Amino acid sequence: MTQPCTILTFILLTLSCSLTSQNGDNYVQDACSVTRYQDICIHSLASFSHTAQHSPSRWARAGVSVTIGEAKKVSKYLMIHRSDMIVEGRNKIALLDCIESFQNTIENLHRSLDVLRKLNFQEFDSQMGDVTTWLSAALTDEDTCSDGFDRQKGKVVKSILNRVSNVSYMTSNALALVNKLTTTGPEALKKD
Repeated sequence: MTQPCTILTFILLTLSCSLTSQNGDNYVQDACSVTRYQDICIHSLASFSHTAQHSPSRWARAGVSVTIGEAKKVSKYLMIHRSDMIVEGRNKIALLDCIESFQNTIENLHRSLDVLRKLNFQEFDSQMGDVTTWLSAALTDEDTCSDGFDRQKGKVVKSILNRVSNVSYMTSNALALVNKLTTTGPEALKKD
């Protein structure tokens, strides 16, 4: 008699876990539906599903937060190659410019996250304007970094460009999540 109860309990637990996982997947898929690089968005933000759920401000913060983490990794990677003898000539100049651009990117991402953490009804439009400006500037800095390596070749250059592109995609996604929050308006703050 205990075996049917055990099997029934197992089935109910499995079904419950499956539904919970699907709801979490639905949250992140819904949030990422406004982004251009949805696969990257879903992969990078999936762990925020249960905390962000239907909150546009939480999704915007999560998007900027994971982008900061990735930008810091790329910045560290760039710094490692700064003293490489493999990178020389025009690529060395491009690398140094890229390092500076990524420092600006990280600064603009941090500014954005700081404001997103302090959103309020009275200053919402102004705050969102600032965040949009800073995220757009971060994208421009990332493009500047990539442009410096235009038509350059080599394994290290290809690796740098792939990493920079990934951060650009994540920044674009973060900007889309911020734009979604902006269009939702200050009412979105009630969901926090």
